[in-house]
Amino acid sequence: MGTPRIVAEHGADQMHRRKSASWLATTLNPMSNDVKIPSELLPRDGRFGAGPSRVRDEQIQAIVDAQPQVMGTSHRQAPVKDLVGDVRRMLAELYSLPEGYEVILGNGGSTSFWDAAAFSLVETRAQHCEFGEFGSKFTEVTRTAPHLQDPDVITASAGDIATPVARKGIDVYAWPHNETSTGAMAPVARPEGADAGALTVVDGTSAAGGLALDPTQVDVYYFAPQKSFGADGGLWFALMSPAAIARIEKIAASGRYIPATLNLATAVDNSRKNQTYNTPALAPLVMMRNQLEWMLANGGMEFTTARTRESSSRLYAWADRTAQVEAFVTNPSARSHVVVTVDLTPSVEVNSLISILRAHGVVDIDPYRKLGRNQIRVGTFPSVDPDDVTALTRCLDWLLEKQLL
Repeated sequence: MGTPRIVAEHGADQMHRRKSASWLATTLNPMSNDVKIPSELLPRDGRFGAGPSRVRDEQIQAIVDAQPQVMGTSHRQAPVKDLVGDVRRMLAELYSLPEGYEVILGNGGSTSFWDAAAFSLVETRAQHCEFGEFGSKFTEVTRTAPHLQDPDVITASAGDIATPVARKGIDVYAWPHNETSTGAMAPVARPEGADAGALTVVDGTSAAGGLALDPTQVDVYYFAPQKSFGADGGLWFALMSPAAIARIEKIAASGRYIPATLNLATAVDNSRKNQTYNTPALAPLVMMRNQLEWMLANGGMEFTTARTRESSSRLYAWADRTAQVEAFVTNPSARSHVVVTVDLTPSVEVNSLISILRAHGVVDIDPYRKLGRNQIRVGTFPSVDPDDVTALTRCLDWLLEKQLL
């Protein structure tokens, strides 16, 4: 008996998904039963998460297809090493990496990478740009690291962006390409006038695969796979320049204490063998390979960035023409193409709006919890169909017009 195909069970039948989601949500939120959005307005797929993102059905099927040789086998054996090698090769192709740049990976996600960077990339002092939750978290890592000087910090209020400023004595410049918590995106360019040998280290977690990047402008561009790549978390990937790898090797040879699981020299050595230091989760790698195949087959970064621009522009245009709504990020050039944040007037009860939409299978547009705003946050990663975004705006218009909130 062959491997079962489970595409339909995991969402090929979009109507079934909506009905199931609607049943669950109305059971949990009885007040939503009183509002019925016309079915013709609903998106075919109502998942708009800015955390873990929409997963394509083909990615789930890829896990099933990988079962005979990959799932449940040793990560030191050829099937898994070939899988890792495919992901590394396709990432290099997607980004047209310059000569000498390498794709490095390890376990733990971006949060773990901050700790690894504090041990293996920062020699003495880092500069951080903070304009939301995730930039500030990396700052805290280097601030509390006992072997480093206090970081230099440039801040901007939520919804704005901060950019690096060259200063003497800084050996790592770090900031997020896209601030997932606020929907603001920053340019990626080396700070002019930085000390010779200073590294540019950019967090691409919610940007990678969905925002354009010139890799020559960074030494380390790191990210987790649960956003544009539609996989589960638990891994980190980094596009590294020769200068970054040389810094890692220099610090590793310096005698500095570095925990083995956070040692980037160990990650480099293992990545070159198409493996990780400790056992990785295999399903995210399988999902990521399938997503990369889809991205490259459709035109690579030109395809993915055009798709995120189209989806996000439809939301921003809707916000511009809707009286009760405005884009949270006021500077158009800083408005993210992959995470759109939209403020609603106080007369609109956002929790009711979210509850009603969830009852109809339109999910995960909640604002970032710590912002505390009357807001929705919509993931417009490459897997999101722009026509589903238009459908979302139709549902929102219907609810606002009916004044049911």
